[in-house]
Amino acid sequence: MTLPLRFFVAGLFGVVFSWLSTWSSAGADEAPAVYEQGSRRELFVDRRQTAAISGGARLQLHSPVPANVALAFDSPWDGDYSAFVTVLRDGDEVRMYYRGWKPGPLGKDGSKRTSLERQVTCLAVSKDGVTFTKPKLGLYEFQGSKENNIVVDHPSHNFAPFIDTRPGIAADERYKALQTYGSINGKGKGLSSFASVDGIHWRLTSDEPVITKGAFDSQNIAFWDSVTNQYRSYYRVTAGSEYDDKKLQTAGIRTVAMATSPDFATWSDPQTIDFGNTKAEHLYTNATTPYFRAPHYYFMFPKRLMGKRSGLEGHNGISDGVFLSSRDGLRFDREFLQAFIRPGRDPLNWGDRSIMTAYGLVQTGPDEMSVYYSENYRYPSNRMRRGVLRLDGIASLHAEGEPGELVTKPLRFTGKRLELNYATSAAGTVQVEIQDEAGKPIPGFTLKDAPELFGDKIDGPFAWKNGTDVSSLAGKTVRLRFVVRDADVYAYRFAE
Repeated sequence: MTLPLRFFVAGLFGVVFSWLSTWSSAGADEAPAVYEQGSRRELFVDRRQTAAISGGARLQLHSPVPANVALAFDSPWDGDYSAFVTVLRDGDEVRMYYRGWKPGPLGKDGSKRTSLERQVTCLAVSKDGVTFTKPKLGLYEFQGSKENNIVVDHPSHNFAPFIDTRPGIAADERYKALQTYGSINGKGKGLSSFASVDGIHWRLTSDEPVITKGAFDSQNIAFWDSVTNQYRSYYRVTAGSEYDDKKLQTAGIRTVAMATSPDFATWSDPQTIDFGNTKAEHLYTNATTPYFRAPHYYFMFPKRLMGKRSGLEGHNGISDGVFLSSRDGLRFDREFLQAFIRPGRDPLNWGDRSIMTAYGLVQTGPDEMSVYYSENYRYPSNRMRRGVLRLDGIASLHAEGEPGELVTKPLRFTGKRLELNYATSAAGTVQVEIQDEAGKPIPGFTLKDAPELFGDKIDGPFAWKNGTDVSSLAGKTVRLRFVVRDADVYAYRFAE
């Protein structure tokens, strides 16, 4: 069978199969009949917009490349149990917030620790997001000195700040956070709200906890969602509990819930995250964030806990990092069931709280972004490792030696040219065909009109024989057909 005929048969089979079957990718909400893509960037992290995939093509997860140690928890006020890290960019500075905690030995009765048990929130800073330093802020005394980087001194188990981008927000509330402060303040269990003008000087903004339904003993995430114009909070609940509104997971499993708010003061009841029909797993944290280059995607980076395995003495299980994505913030896709970050060859990473991914993706170069994850939890070498990904590079449409293709569902776009984030080998190729709604190639944009593209670009234009201009198709219902060989396509968008 010749190559063009082989592609035709494979593509025809894939389209027919997709029409005759129900697409059941885990956790995905049903796509509209025609997707209004506009100029938004689309990534290959799910199959929500996929009509057919065939040949040697598949969606592939890409783990971050381990890089440098971004920060060592080696000060007297942070130490072995430092965790629950948030990383964010504020202008030219990258900030890392984390829990500092080095508990003393157990008391004589075996139930209480000594007075060294003091949890604080600390701030480290960086100009490049690569290496972080601990500024001497002079705010709070620790062991007789204020030369430390403590920014919150009340017991701060899981303080996770964010920059509030809500239009018209007051300057002194530019930074916000939720924290399990109510129970300590004698006001009842729950999450209380905090605000700051600069992310350094914080104040409590709620006399009573603003969220009270849930289990709050891990990192409690919040952010302003610019797509739906509301605040979102993601935090832990126990499946089967009174706070699990759907009972979607096996009872007793650690899982994730979401609440929303129009004003950061009044919050909805929690909604349990829908992970589809995948196997229930303990997700100890969630690190959920809108993707900064495509905020209609919600990325989740939970720490998966395998509680029945023992990797190190004194630990209750083994942890690694996983990746999920969503387009509505409630139903999350488990396209990739494998680990996103493995414990690796370091034996001290095979414990129950290492490989905890920080809340926040940060662009650290023209073509790269960084994630940060914990190593050696409970040991003097406790630290945060930086992992590197290409921009948009968490997953891709991938093919090796055997060529393959993917056809999208119908969409409408705005813009004048198609841009791809792609990488090929020296022999690899990428081609794009634009079809009408019925799947018929459009003259001038057929596969025969599409030269074999090769190279490595983040936002490279795709040109047919007549050039890059696709404005004649803007606003019309079309499909895209990607044909790849020994290549990856990470993202695509239509631009002006």
